[in-house]
Amino acid sequence: MVRIAWGITGAGHHLRETFDLFVELKTAFNDRIAVTSFVSRAAEEVARVYGLLQQLERVSRGGYMEEIILEREQGWSYPKTGRFSRGIYEALFVSPATSNTVAKIACGVADSLVTNAVAHAVKGGVPVSIVPVDIAGTVESAVPYFINRDLCTDCRECVRACPNQAIDGQIDYLRCNGCGICEDVCEYDAIERGSVKLVVRDIDQANVQTLRKLAGITVLENPYELKEALLRLF
Repeated sequence: MVRIAWGITGAGHHLRETFDLFVELKTAFNDRIAVTSFVSRAAEEVARVYGLLQQLERVSRGGYMEEIILEREQGWSYPKTGRFSRGIYEALFVSPATSNTVAKIACGVADSLVTNAVAHAVKGGVPVSIVPVDIAGTVESAVPYFINRDLCTDCRECVRACPNQAIDGQIDYLRCNGCGICEDVCEYDAIERGSVKLVVRDIDQANVQTLRKLAGITVLENPYELKEALLRLF
């Protein structure tokens, strides 16, 4: 049994690709792999709005070493990260890793579930692989559902249809679960998903370079490199 940990932070970029990769891995190797998902507070919110939070059970199916561990349930000492000190995981993969998470790891800060897991993993000799979302240049990132005000007629069909009361002139991303019902009922195609282009800040590039120099940590460019790293475990 190969036991690995997946650290998820609050980035939408690369989130779907990483999720699909872990589902593919679980399908291919079934009982030969156990995945524990370590979900930060921000990741819980972001995964929900992208419609993935409830689907995490396809990766971490429950039971020992296959839990979905939420930061908000771990207090301030993050006791479950102590597993890394015992060396019971073959590897820790953090994907996607926000620029905030990268900055903390680069500076040795371990004050969140995922950064604490990284600290314990390095101390325990567990290899850590990280996929930062902000490496260099520009990033084209998928965005969750939003209302195109140029097309919206304020008919309020989406408001009435939303099961989470997440819409009232705009979409409340703290309530939205990405179900897409609003898109289905809108007759004017005003509910959209798309992408944005973002410039990677100099400080974020510098932090990634610092990360590359740290012992026990490997920086991966994208989820495709992550897939290769995962397959090497088998």
